[in-house]
Amino acid sequence: MDLDEGDYLIGASLTDGKHDVMLFSDGGKAVRFDENDVRPMGRNARGVRGMTLEDGQGVIAMLVAEDEQQSVLTATQNGYGKRTSITEYTRHGRGTKGMIAIQQSERNGKVVAATLVHADDEIMLITDKGVLVRTRVSEIREMGRATQGVTLIGLDEGSQLSGLQRIVENDASLDDTDLDNDAGKDASNSESN
Repeated sequence: MDLDEGDYLIGASLTDGKHDVMLFSDGGKAVRFDENDVRPMGRNARGVRGMTLEDGQGVIAMLVAEDEQQSVLTATQNGYGKRTSITEYTRHGRGTKGMIAIQQSERNGKVVAATLVHADDEIMLITDKGVLVRTRVSEIREMGRATQGVTLIGLDEGSQLSGLQRIVENDASLDDTDLDNDAGKDASNSESN
């Protein structure tokens, strides 16, 4: 991909041509458009404009909307954030300035993260001082797009929220019972051979 000086890649995703793409700026704006609005191009192509930004703003997240049951979780550098139903983010044309995702104010600071979540997910909040806080998404109130949000994390003086990540459970979380049962099966299979 050919990038202009000062630009960098913030995301990439495999899709099947049936989803919407969402872009979020650090200025609290979001745009949602059909992925088919972006024409196929070669690897070295520069791409197309996804979102029009104001001076000093940057894109901080690219999300692919999978289903209408999801919520968008946005977070700001001063520790505030909110969960908003994905249905409140209506489709607009690619390349627009977008709609308000979260009110940007002196209280909130710039938007640092946006991710898709379900109510039963958990997230990890990360500060610039290395503090990690794990919390349940269900504990974050769902609110409309044009609101400032609630406190996600209490920050120490001079500290800022630098990001958040949805926690994905993996096979390592199998309990010992499952492992013991599998080991027992393997032992009995080898004895019968």
